[in-house]
Amino acid sequence: MLSISMQFVFLPVACYITAIILALAKISEAAETITRYEVINDSMTLVSAGGKFKLGFFRPGNSENRYLGIWFNIPTQTIVWVANRNNPLNDSSGVLKVGDDGNLILVGHTESIIWSTNIQNMSSNIIIAQLLDSGNLVLRDEKTETYVWQSFDYPSDTLLAGMKFGWNLRTGLNRNLTSWKSADDPSPGDFSSGVDPRGLPQFVLRKGSAKQFRSGPWNGVQFSGIRITANRLFISKFVADPEEVYFEYDLYNKSTLTIFMLSYSGALQRLVWSSSSVGWLVMHTLPNDQCDNYGQCGSNAICTISDARVCSCLTGYVPKSSQDWDVLIWSDGCIRTNPLNCPREEGFIALEGMKLPDLLQFWMNTSMTLKDCRKECLKNCSCTAYANSDATGGGNGCLLWFGDLIDIRKPTEYDSNQKLYIRVTASYLVSKWDSRKKMMLVVTVTTSIALVMFFGVSYVIWKRNQQGTRAKIEARDEENLELPVFNMVTIAEATHNFSYRNKIGEGGFGPVYKIIEMRGGETPKLYGVGLKRVYNHLCYLGLRNLCSSRLPEQIPSNQ
Repeated sequence: MLSISMQFVFLPVACYITAIILALAKISEAAETITRYEVINDSMTLVSAGGKFKLGFFRPGNSENRYLGIWFNIPTQTIVWVANRNNPLNDSSGVLKVGDDGNLILVGHTESIIWSTNIQNMSSNIIIAQLLDSGNLVLRDEKTETYVWQSFDYPSDTLLAGMKFGWNLRTGLNRNLTSWKSADDPSPGDFSSGVDPRGLPQFVLRKGSAKQFRSGPWNGVQFSGIRITANRLFISKFVADPEEVYFEYDLYNKSTLTIFMLSYSGALQRLVWSSSSVGWLVMHTLPNDQCDNYGQCGSNAICTISDARVCSCLTGYVPKSSQDWDVLIWSDGCIRTNPLNCPREEGFIALEGMKLPDLLQFWMNTSMTLKDCRKECLKNCSCTAYANSDATGGGNGCLLWFGDLIDIRKPTEYDSNQKLYIRVTASYLVSKWDSRKKMMLVVTVTTSIALVMFFGVSYVIWKRNQQGTRAKIEARDEENLELPVFNMVTIAEATHNFSYRNKIGEGGFGPVYKIIEMRGGETPKLYGVGLKRVYNHLCYLGLRNLCSSRLPEQIPSNQ
């Protein structure tokens, strides 16, 4: 047992050591910056100010190697950036620090440099390394507050919000994604994805140097092969100007966790973190279907995923190998049925809403009209198609294709007003015009017959309704006829045998008479020729108190 004097000596030392340990633990868990006199070793991490990201050393999967990386601060470790992809550590001796020249360096146990930011002619000002809450690791000039280097300019396999995916044309910097080699190996794999800035920019996914997928050219509104749809998680932006060509996205809610990554199997995926299921959910994947595969139908063909046969030749073309096409092997594509008779008797057939062909052999003029573009294509016998280069407004600019047309598809999820004009011989223009005329004739005849039938049926229905209405009116008039009925002799006596003195006027149906009221006595029965005519005439004069709608022989005697 320690003596009292020894306890007095030991207790302060113990408290001091404990304080140092707690301070180191606090630094290792909460620090977001590294200065020239600070280091991060294998057991320490940098944590961004908002606690969203961590930077430190990790061991992927079943690998024994150690890497310096950045990951989300969530239960499932998700690496979004790796520094020493090509040069792993084989032990835990790695140290990250700011070097004497201001570069951020990773050294091993022999102080050999494993990885470095490698910035030439660094400023003499104080340089600080900082992990931002966006996941961006930056070297910051403390005096000017500018970034002299940032990890966002050197992506691994993951695109984070605010990260530019594309080219800085002024400096030549290309920010692209490269897949891991496997789940246990973050070194660069077989797949890469980036923006091809030639002509009209487009996304391209490659395996080695071979294209696997492309988005189609950017036409000022959208990519012709995919649509960047609006959603509630993030807003997308594509910039194409003389200095930069890039894609990026920003979050509506900063607490949302979402990434765009290239898997080691070659799939471009949009992932969203689900707190309820404690895992990543896949929003969409590219390539998404058979027609997304580059050149699925070969040259001079269209891929339509909704069609039973998927692939079809362009107008004026036939399968190069009909035997292969019969067994659904389309890789050889299509060839012209007949050679072009350039420059005579040729024209173009318009295809609307297509993913434009790949820009392998092309020519572009951004100020030319579509009409002039057509003329320009006809001048060159190698020109096989043309289109507007810009679909904004009414469309402008000119894009010409030469030789075979590769990787055309009909998108299913949206329609585009941009048209692709395919060059054909005159025979296909005539047949196309004949089929249009036949279709117009069929439509015209069918419409005419339908209109005649419609008006005929409408007239019959109207006629029946009129007859029904008239019958109802007559029936109602007879039902309401409650006045006394008089025979013809009584009417003659009442008008003094239709005397001129009793005449009070004359209308469209003849003269009108005043009558003398008759009371009592029997009315003699009426006989004689021509009585019906007189009776009807009187009824039409409106003498409803003297007649009815029945014939004279049907009129009963007035009692």
